[in-house]
Amino acid sequence: MIVVLKHNVSDTRKKQLIAWLENLGLRIHVSDGEYQTVLGLIGDTTRVDMDLVASLDIVDSVKRVTEPFKCCNRKFHPDDMVVEIGDVKVGGGHFAMIAGPCSVESEEQIVTVAKAVKASGANLMRGGAFKPRTSPYDFAGLKATGLELLKIARAETGLPIVTELMNINDIPLFEDVDVIQVGARNMQNFDLLRELGKLDKPILLKRGLANTLKELLMSAEYIMASGNERVMLCERGIRTFSDYTRNTLDLSAVPMLHELTHLPVIVRGRRRRGGRAHHRGA
Repeated sequence: MIVVLKHNVSDTRKKQLIAWLENLGLRIHVSDGEYQTVLGLIGDTTRVDMDLVASLDIVDSVKRVTEPFKCCNRKFHPDDMVVEIGDVKVGGGHFAMIAGPCSVESEEQIVTVAKAVKASGANLMRGGAFKPRTSPYDFAGLKATGLELLKIARAETGLPIVTELMNINDIPLFEDVDVIQVGARNMQNFDLLRELGKLDKPILLKRGLANTLKELLMSAEYIMASGNERVMLCERGIRTFSDYTRNTLDLSAVPMLHELTHLPVIVRGRRRRGGRAHHRGA
């Protein structure tokens, strides 16, 4: 349920209404826009008398929200979310580019690539220290050592680093990482998502191989409902009937996501050299 307040409602009246709603056992998400304030009611709203709330002189309208995702719903937060990563802003019309190697292999490699990434004009650098691989015999990353090499590259260039977390137990290692990426295979690892919701750190959530937009938003909801609203969505391609390409980029998902949610949307591009992806765009 959302409650839209009239323009120029005093802070005192607004706080009184919020306190009354919270006493009903609800969590209130407040979105202060330029012309109106939207209160998003999260919890069991059946105990709320819609007619009573709508009759208040500070209330413009009351609406039921039928979608199961609440925190990431644009109805709750009409204005675009802007996620700040150091001096970089993502969302709300700000253009950001993320680039870097698929995996971190050595200090020379990651520092060289980071300098090239910065020279190209990109804002953030990505690199995999922990790599999920289809084959158990493929290189799975340098792990903790790879994270330290990413920090060296950041020190050399000043670029914030983006890297993938695969296991809850590794969260302490990511304390000094600027953006934690959740890969497509972990999009519905709900225990991991809940733990990421306890962090004060931007999360880049990638859409799963065969997941719907609703499922992607419900995964974002797990993170946000646990307290972390700094979520960015990534459309990275889905499986189709094509037997030539692994993933087909679903560009139609981008305007749909912008309609459904206020969260920033990043589109993953891919260019290959020697069989390895080394670039993506935001």
